[in-house]
Amino acid sequence: MKKDQNTLKQLRSSQADVFVVVAYGQILSQEILDMPRLGCVNGHGSILPKYRGAAPIQWCLYHGETETGMTSMLMDAGMDTGPMLLKAVTPIGLLENATNLGQRLAQLGADLLVETLIKLDTGEIQAIPQDHNLATYAPLIKDDNYNLDPNQSAIALHNQIRAFYPNCITSFREKPLKICATVPLAPEYHALFPPEYQKLLQQWPNLSQLSGQPGEVVALVKRFGPVVQTGTGLLLLTEVQLAGKPIQSAWDFVNGTRLAVGEILG
Repeated sequence: MKKDQNTLKQLRSSQADVFVVVAYGQILSQEILDMPRLGCVNGHGSILPKYRGAAPIQWCLYHGETETGMTSMLMDAGMDTGPMLLKAVTPIGLLENATNLGQRLAQLGADLLVETLIKLDTGEIQAIPQDHNLATYAPLIKDDNYNLDPNQSAIALHNQIRAFYPNCITSFREKPLKICATVPLAPEYHALFPPEYQKLLQQWPNLSQLSGQPGEVVALVKRFGPVVQTGTGLLLLTEVQLAGKPIQSAWDFVNGTRLAVGEILG
């Protein structure tokens, strides 16, 4: 598209004040960058210069960040390297996944872009160069990123599952099983539990005494789901998906498969 002569002609004839892109996935040519009076503005789903690239929301969750946001920026010839205009920051909930967070950031970004365009036109904002030494990257997601390793810690698995929702996969009785939602049960996360999971705190004294090999189901918590031992810590499964089936609650999965303590996932 960016090299199509008809498209370039239409863009040039528009005599636009500004071009705006969001999640476009391509680098604009210098010819296009030079067309609008005020430049080309990008709305990027991270707090730049962190998480430049194709999948900032997913990799932000994967790395366990506790806040993220939107950045409006003037585009240049690099990948998310242009000078920044405005930022909006938001905390990340313990149980938010990429879909939930993406929806929130879409609204946040829409509001930010409106403010950016108004202030850019009136000269109320000054573009600030990024510190390239602080840059981190969010590359394209690959199939290998979906594979769950039970030897990882509970929080690492939880972050992977919510980052790449709903595609993270393990095995159950020699068949694929997607893990779609989890809760890390360690005490350092208890204060972050939403109200519907506060009842788990009553069971923690008993759960904390359990152990097993990585991937082993060590408990079945009524109305919640199975608790699985990981490389470090316990992980409660709350949503899963069997091959060819819709996503279901982990408690329905327990009842439907007659899952037993001692079975191994992965």
